[in-house]
Amino acid sequence: MGIRHTLRAAAGALLLVCGLQAAHANSDPHTIVFGVAPGPYGDMVKQAIAPSLKEKGYKVVVREFSDYVQPNMALSNGSIDANLFQHSLYFTKFTADKGLKLTKLLTVPTAGMGFYSHKIKSLDELKKGDIVTLSNDPTNLARGLRFLQSLKLITIKENIDPTKASERDIASNPKGLVFKPLEAAQLPRTLDSVTASLVNGNFAIAAGMDLSSALAQEHLDENLKNIIAVRTEDADKPFAKDIVAVVESPAYRVVIYDPKNVYTAFQKPDWMTAAKP
Repeated sequence: MGIRHTLRAAAGALLLVCGLQAAHANSDPHTIVFGVAPGPYGDMVKQAIAPSLKEKGYKVVVREFSDYVQPNMALSNGSIDANLFQHSLYFTKFTADKGLKLTKLLTVPTAGMGFYSHKIKSLDELKKGDIVTLSNDPTNLARGLRFLQSLKLITIKENIDPTKASERDIASNPKGLVFKPLEAAQLPRTLDSVTASLVNGNFAIAAGMDLSSALAQEHLDENLKNIIAVRTEDADKPFAKDIVAVVESPAYRVVIYDPKNVYTAFQKPDWMTAAKP
């Protein structure tokens, strides 16, 4: 019994040491782990943000998630230090619904949603029964419906908050289109089997789609442009302030406005357009 007790104690001590080492590794103030969704924002971190952060003494790691849920959950539980994948509307609703204590740092250039098709060349060719896929998460579903309304393909009921609309809130659908909400990351794959799809810019780029091939592009309000977020408790820490400083720096603008990079076609946040490149 004495030997077993000693072994248990030794094992417990080893686990405690390992746990403390892991905790220390995850809290390294000189490492910043960014969470991103598939698409250009991981490249934006690597090309436009990481180099300047490295000059400030940080190691930057980019971790890619396959959906719009996990990057916020991982940020909340401390698995990552910041994320860049979502717009303000989605961020506000998601964090409220989940009770997460996350904070927006600032807005970045963003690729808008596009109306894409492999089967038609113009919106005028749409006909009754044509299937149009769009994102199924509530915020981007409502966003897609507003986009469709701006294209005069549907109208949304007048007594409905358009930022919370769903398929049930469509008042008129003059062309008789069939709308099929799906996981956002899957939408590019549907283009060979449906008439059209509303694809978010990041997933369009991740799928190798040319943004200019869209039959129509949405105009992004400021609250639909992507943001960098951190845990609220970290918002005033040096690493968060350094992220903001880097994104607001001339070096960041040089990468964003470089004609060789895809970001030149992105819609810029108000704070960037207020000053010349």
